[in-house]
Amino acid sequence: MCFDGASNALGHGIGVILVSPDGNHYPFTARLNFFCTNNIAEYEACIMGLRVAIERNIEILEVYGDSALVIYQIRGEWEVRDPKLIKYSNLVAGLIKEFKEITFHYFPREENQLADALATLASMFKASKKAEIMPLKMSIYEVPAHCCSIEKEADGRPWFYDILEYIKNQSYPEQANENDKRTIRRMAAGFVLDGDILYKRGKDQILLRCVDNVEARKILEDVHEGICGTHANGFSMARKIMRLGYYWLTMESDCISFARKCHKCQIYGDKIHVAPSPLHVMTSPWPFSMWGMDVIGPISPKASNGHRFIFVVIDYFTKWIEAASFANVTRTAVCKFLKKEIICRYGLSERIISDNATNLNNKMMKEVCEQFQIKHHNSSPYRPRMNGAVEAANKNIKRIIGKMTETYEDWHEKLPFALFAYRTSVRTSTGATPFSLVYGMEAVLPIEVEIPSL
Repeated sequence: MCFDGASNALGHGIGVILVSPDGNHYPFTARLNFFCTNNIAEYEACIMGLRVAIERNIEILEVYGDSALVIYQIRGEWEVRDPKLIKYSNLVAGLIKEFKEITFHYFPREENQLADALATLASMFKASKKAEIMPLKMSIYEVPAHCCSIEKEADGRPWFYDILEYIKNQSYPEQANENDKRTIRRMAAGFVLDGDILYKRGKDQILLRCVDNVEARKILEDVHEGICGTHANGFSMARKIMRLGYYWLTMESDCISFARKCHKCQIYGDKIHVAPSPLHVMTSPWPFSMWGMDVIGPISPKASNGHRFIFVVIDYFTKWIEAASFANVTRTAVCKFLKKEIICRYGLSERIISDNATNLNNKMMKEVCEQFQIKHHNSSPYRPRMNGAVEAANKNIKRIIGKMTETYEDWHEKLPFALFAYRTSVRTSTGATPFSLVYGMEAVLPIEVEIPSL
């Protein structure tokens, strides 16, 4: 038996829960229409529960309450000094004699939520003496109430089955009335059938493949936590899935629900302590004309190959990122990376921006910039937002790698996949993916090989 009492500005109430050995719960609640303290309400709840148990011929009872004062006074460990509680204590002692075996236990309020809810409900709800309130019945629903869900339907058919049958055979469901038929015809105008595959025509006239619940689950898992997944939030996931060419009715709500249940997203989630600030755009006249450089690290624990740092370079125009891990980011490693990974791949840039670190500002770096006619600028320590694009890229790369890693020492192996995931995700500042801005088309992701979109 669990009991609890509640006293607040609206009134006083008590609640009792009897739990049978089979696990069945029997709730009892009452409103107290007289003034009492919280301790008196606790005693009233205990007495009501004992009397209910006696009426049901219960001989062995375990009593649990979250009031340490009431429990320890009944057990005789604490002395009853309040004159108002002495009579209650004596009454409880008399009721205890009616049981063959009874024990009293104290447990925290967090474990007594049901009895507490009943007592609070009784204290807040005003009912007349003639009113009869039926016992509460609580049901448990495992699926949402709305009809459109990626969960398996009762008839085993996908959500677009009626539309597919109308376009293919001009047939309606057997139980459909005139309103249903009119709705199916109106919805079918936005779909296109190619062979046996149904496509949804988007607002920009791009065809999106309609997928069933099994395919939708695979797409959610691959886009969010697959080999190239960024563990993005629900809205970004839905946007990326539509860019890949897939569609189902509850895509956005399913993406939000899936992201909220991701264990790694909860562990490595951002802790935002400051209000968002506006972006300060730095003008870049053409792709790869201006690059920003920064270093992530030292990272602890270090990777299995001994690397502790990640050298990150980002293009301000396309938001394209190049990065590599190093044991130590020396000036030789920086210059070699710029020549091999930036200049030889993307051509000569107009300028490079970095902070005042010595490994990014030295004689060797100056010689490289003079050799290729590149202007080297330093971001002022008094204006850290000047190089904010690189700092934002560092944050995203660290977050993606943290959610991808399986062991703490294999993060260097996940770096290429994290870069690919970043490059194929839509950037808020550009409204497009870095991959599409660089190559003029979207990248083919692993899920598109398994489930072709178009």
